[in-house]
Amino acid sequence: MITLRNLTLRRGTKVVLADANVTLNPGEKIGLVGRNGAGKSSLFALLTHRLQADAGDAEIPARWRVGEVAQHMPETGDGATDFVLQGDIPLMEAQAALAEAEAAEDGHAIAEAHVHIEEAGGFDARARAQSLLLGLGFAVAQLDAPVNSFSGGWRMRLQLARALMCPADLLLLDEPTNHLDLDALVWLEGWLQRFTGTMLVISHDREFLDAITKVTLHLDDAKLTRYGGNYTTFEEMRAERMSQQASAYVKQQERIAHLQKFIDRFKAKASKAKQAQSRVKALTRMEKLAPVLTASDFSFEFREPPSLPNPMLAMRDVVCGYQKANEDGSDKPIVHNVTRTVMAGQRIGILGANGQGKSTVVKTIAREHPALAGTITEGKGLSIGYFAQQEMDLLHADDAPLQHMVRLARTVGPEGREQELRDFLGQFRFVGDMVQQPIGTLSGGEKARLVLASLVWQRPNLLLLDEPTNHLDLTTREALSMALNEFEGSVMLVSHDRALLREVCDEFWLVTGGTLQPFDGDLDDYQRWLLDQARATQRAASGKGEKRAAAAAASSAPAAAVKAAPAAPTAPTPASGAQRRDDRKAQAQARARQAERTRPLRIEVDRIDARMATLAKEREQCEAALARGGLPGAEIAELGRRLAHIGAEVAMLEERWLELSSEIEGIQAAG
Repeated sequence: MITLRNLTLRRGTKVVLADANVTLNPGEKIGLVGRNGAGKSSLFALLTHRLQADAGDAEIPARWRVGEVAQHMPETGDGATDFVLQGDIPLMEAQAALAEAEAAEDGHAIAEAHVHIEEAGGFDARARAQSLLLGLGFAVAQLDAPVNSFSGGWRMRLQLARALMCPADLLLLDEPTNHLDLDALVWLEGWLQRFTGTMLVISHDREFLDAITKVTLHLDDAKLTRYGGNYTTFEEMRAERMSQQASAYVKQQERIAHLQKFIDRFKAKASKAKQAQSRVKALTRMEKLAPVLTASDFSFEFREPPSLPNPMLAMRDVVCGYQKANEDGSDKPIVHNVTRTVMAGQRIGILGANGQGKSTVVKTIAREHPALAGTITEGKGLSIGYFAQQEMDLLHADDAPLQHMVRLARTVGPEGREQELRDFLGQFRFVGDMVQQPIGTLSGGEKARLVLASLVWQRPNLLLLDEPTNHLDLTTREALSMALNEFEGSVMLVSHDRALLREVCDEFWLVTGGTLQPFDGDLDDYQRWLLDQARATQRAASGKGEKRAAAAAASSAPAAAVKAAPAAPTAPTPASGAQRRDDRKAQAQARARQAERTRPLRIEVDRIDARMATLAKEREQCEAALARGGLPGAEIAELGRRLAHIGAEVAMLEERWLELSSEIEGIQAAG
């Protein structure tokens, strides 16, 4: 149980929490919500003891193990699986104890260490780590690739997998979905729903919070309020509470006005002085209710484009990729033969797993990368507004928002006076001295709002948005959704925010297998398509496993026949009884050494057999659930993902089983 009692927390001069009181029970899954800058990450730092309370108490069970996603980018040549395995602290401690015991040649300590490794699930830990990586979108070929070979977004996925690998009592997740595509996000939802510990998650993804949380903590104006229910329930309950508070405040103001009117009227009359005095006392004793003050709603709109060419652009046989990106200096095509037209007013969502080429297509349309082949014909007057995932990194840290906008107006246009630019920035919550604050000191959400302001100022007629919501809070996401729905031009959107995709897009394009094609359906249909792909992957993995097992059986048959064949007769040689006893003793010692050498291998084989039996049962349950039908789209997608992961894990376990069997046979053959 986590208990905050009369807790006050400051960051510098800012009060993050004021006299907070809340209790979180074991096993609860809690969403922590609030505006950017409200102090949510500071509360995480308090729970991990990186910050200390200025007053009050924060009680967390001393034996609880806390798991969280490290925010620094790892720099290591370790393989991806090994890096994730290092997140299993109990297993790492047990393995370190084993190494120490072996160095000291302490047999008792060695035995204890082996017990602890078994208790920590050491024999199937590698398979569990690789299952996490596969679920988060890594390919089988990437499982042992060096961490340094991955880009920043994929390294953050590695950090997430490492955190999930830890058997935590308390799991702290700060925006875990930022670097995930839709299929990995759906898989993560399923994993977190099965997590049995206490979980506290910061997220601005409404559907993600609704899927995994049952309690909501709202941090606003240094006050922490607990609500029973997911995010949607929280919104309904908070609206009702605010309505009741506003009603109570109005009634109290009417009561105060009535008392004050009586006092003012009769305080000078001797006959009424006593009653007037009693009302003064009542007014003094009354606990004054504060008016309901809410954060001002954030809204903006895209200005009307100067023109709307129709079509906006036309692509014919376009190949999207990277020039001279291969080791031999040749071009690296990613998406082939794109033939599509973008019309005025279209709202297109671009779907596909990470690495399939969604961003590459968008960059090609945005003129960031030239097409490797084919033609792109732009409509007359086409003006593109491009929001890239890395756009915030291109902002100059020493610039101020006003300086940035002045330069933009001068170099890109349209031109504007300084006061006009100040007023414009005010619409995006850059008010007062914030317009002169160095961009490097702004939060991620504030930088994202500045990039949005830059787009709006340019008055584009085609918006290309690549993951625009990663650093936006829920209020700003809703404002973006409304602004896009009012926008008169065309929109092409890449996002893992399902709420934004549902609200904005009325058609989808799918990038997969090196092609781009229209997707005939909505997001629920896309999740069913993911299920079909997962089932196909599972069938393929199962087929490969069966072929490997058959090949192994065929190759091992001659060896078994040779071992079973009777030995050729030999002439008897006389031997003394003592010699025979010595021979038997030597043979027994050899068998004991052989058994000792093969023991850990046989234990791992037994663990693999047990795990494969468990997976077989789980596969039957998943297939039975699918056969019954009537499931919601998200659950169907999760079952499909699970079947794919079962197939991949079974294939890996089969390979390991064959390796172990070969090692055991080799030891036995060597005598």
